[in-house]
Amino acid sequence: MSTNSFHIIEVIGLTKRYRKASINAVDNVSFYVEEGSFFSLLGPNGAGKTTTISILTTILSKTFGSVTLAGYDIDHQAAQVRKNIGVIFQNPSLDRNLTAEENIRFHANLYGLYPYRPTFSTMPSPYQKRVTQLAQVLGLHHDIHKSVKTLSGGMKRKLEIIRSLMHHPKILFLDEPTTGLDPISRANLWQYLQQVKQKEKITIFLTTHYLEEAENSDYICIINQGKLAHKGTPQEIKDALLGRYIELNSSHRLKLQQELQSLNFKFTGSGPFRLYLYHHNPQKIIHQITTPLNHLKIIDPTLEQAYVKIINQDTAHNSHPTT
Repeated sequence: MSTNSFHIIEVIGLTKRYRKASINAVDNVSFYVEEGSFFSLLGPNGAGKTTTISILTTILSKTFGSVTLAGYDIDHQAAQVRKNIGVIFQNPSLDRNLTAEENIRFHANLYGLYPYRPTFSTMPSPYQKRVTQLAQVLGLHHDIHKSVKTLSGGMKRKLEIIRSLMHHPKILFLDEPTTGLDPISRANLWQYLQQVKQKEKITIFLTTHYLEEAENSDYICIINQGKLAHKGTPQEIKDALLGRYIELNSSHRLKLQQELQSLNFKFTGSGPFRLYLYHHNPQKIIHQITTPLNHLKIIDPTLEQAYVKIINQDTAHNSHPTT
């Protein structure tokens, strides 16, 4: 991550131990998030993700460590922190007996943004303009005055995002935002979230079990058993643990193997061969091979594959402590 950007979130030595617990739920975790970036916090169930996000959103107190959001300390300036964040939790928190717009209006009133009025048309014009603008961005403008009971799961998620953005937060926390949505709804929601990120110039902080949703992150932290297991950009994480490689084969397998050896390429297998790229240009490597090939494939590991390897390695290491 760049050292020139403003760290809109800074977490140093964050530790949380619940009462009567024998181990820390979050154990000396440190990371930072750059302003305007897309950051993902990943980890299996029980890893400490929910505890971490609950502390960052001032819902839960920490045991040790230092945490600042938008320049405000969570211990001494919690009210200022809450003014700068929007939160979408995994479980929906909408009133099904109200319309979509009434849910937004009630929230805006509780937040002290606007005085309450009995109808949308009698609310102040800045409120009407903000609701209309966000509903347009999120594709909910045709349904904003419908009852929440009639909305689909994807529409309800969009409504929660509109509600969380009413006060112009600098950071949007998304805790498993697409849980329960079908694949098309998930894809549509992320399309709208990217538009919101660009138009609102907002920082997105995501926790998710759908690893493909984190592929476009600017930076990722993976925690396991309360500890930081790995961090970096998605590509850095994949390269460090798996690496891109070329899978190739030939009907003249022995000749191909001898050529790969003569070119000093590092490869594994006895056909098909796996040739790791190590940041090399695959086209330049392929161009050097003269043996006719009958199989050629460039493999770029997924974040999910790297994640599974990190968690398995970390869990194995922690379950066999050194003496």
